[in-house]
Amino acid sequence: MVKGSIKSSIFAWGWTLSVFLLVSYLLCIAFGALAPERFHMHEAWAPLLPWFEWLTLSGFLAGAVGSFLYGWYIALVAVPLYRFFQARFS
Repeated sequence: MVKGSIKSSIFAWGWTLSVFLLVSYLLCIAFGALAPERFHMHEAWAPLLPWFEWLTLSGFLAGAVGSFLYGWYIALVAVPLYRFFQARFS
């Protein structure tokens, strides 16, 4: 990680992780729509994403928003922890 402010690190990692998780979610939904039912991944997403329902507009949007917000949650927790341990053990 390049040395800089914690705010800029959280911002960069927040966007990176949020977009990554959103793209992963969209790819899984697309795969589930095209693949046979035995290969569906929506059973894996459902417990992690509140209000997610397979093949409903509200469920799709809830899953997309939830995926995006998980990226920010990870950045808000992981970046300060990383910086703390990096400073402590460097």
